[in-house]
Amino acid sequence: MKERRRNLLKFANKIGCDTLVAFEPENLFYMTGFWGEAIGVLEKGGNTTIIAPELEVGRAQEESKNCNVLTGERGVGLISSLIKKIKKNKVCTDCNDFSIMTSLKKSIPKIKSSTEPFYNSRIIKDENEIKILKKGSKIIDNMFDICSKKMKIGQKESELQSILMGYAMEQQMFDTGYKSTLNPLIIAGGPNGALPHAQVTQRKFRRGDLVVVDLTLRYKGYVSDSTRTFAIGKISHDAAEAYEIVKESQRLGLKAVKPTVNTKDIDLACRKYIEDKKYGKYFIHSTGHGIGLEVHELPNISYRSNTQLKENMAITVEPGIYIPNKFGIRIEDSLIVKQKPIVMHKFTKDLVTI
Repeated sequence: MKERRRNLLKFANKIGCDTLVAFEPENLFYMTGFWGEAIGVLEKGGNTTIIAPELEVGRAQEESKNCNVLTGERGVGLISSLIKKIKKNKVCTDCNDFSIMTSLKKSIPKIKSSTEPFYNSRIIKDENEIKILKKGSKIIDNMFDICSKKMKIGQKESELQSILMGYAMEQQMFDTGYKSTLNPLIIAGGPNGALPHAQVTQRKFRRGDLVVVDLTLRYKGYVSDSTRTFAIGKISHDAAEAYEIVKESQRLGLKAVKPTVNTKDIDLACRKYIEDKKYGKYFIHSTGHGIGLEVHELPNISYRSNTQLKENMAITVEPGIYIPNKFGIRIEDSLIVKQKPIVMHKFTKDLVTI
């Protein structure tokens, strides 16, 4: 935690600030070890304070690491307590709420809104974070094994989701709370698989389906993310061909991952192969993204991105092919950037036929 705080302050200093204020729960957790409704304050020298409403104080005291915990009334009371503490400091905050920032600027003239110090620090994972991500990935691999044993013709997508989430919660692995979906998982059979972010439905699996299973779950605060595509019985020649193309594309993407490599080159390694096989127009999303305390965080693995990979970044590589109204295929692993990358998922990428 000391090293994290030093890094946070280092990046804050680069933009002219000596104090960081975290409103977002991910940044609060990264700074303090506490995930909840509160405001985190990191000052010069590493002094760290949590300002929390009374209902959160007990948990903040138990879960935070080397923090002072102050009580403030919910809402305006928390802001008032914050102002009293840091009104003379040069402050950077992740808050992007217009009304809160307007209030803060009246009392703290040297305050700016920026997520840069938080993301620049969080983008490189420490040893403990990598350990947690590896454990989460192992749980997800076990869930793919459950798919291979429990998936069957006539089963609803929602029924498989219930089985998988029951196991995940037993392992202390939970929904990410991702705002763009109503479901914890993506389980998409047949034509539903052609929608990369398909919602789980009551559709029953049928013979000849490809089933995309995207498991994105949180373990001890950190998000692990992996996708496999399964077959229900004999699939069409076109589907089988497309599966092998995605599999090879992903292999080439993983092979390209190394420190100092540009992220757009990872995307190119995957995308060029799919384009050469005449499926380019069916690869309709970027090749990957960073993972950590959020589902999607820096770096972006995209042809639009221009970030140089660094050791101990955590990223995904996930090419796909999506044929409208027919099927979808995605193969995804989370990995840690090293000279020889650590691919955290071990479940086979050979097509598993149920």
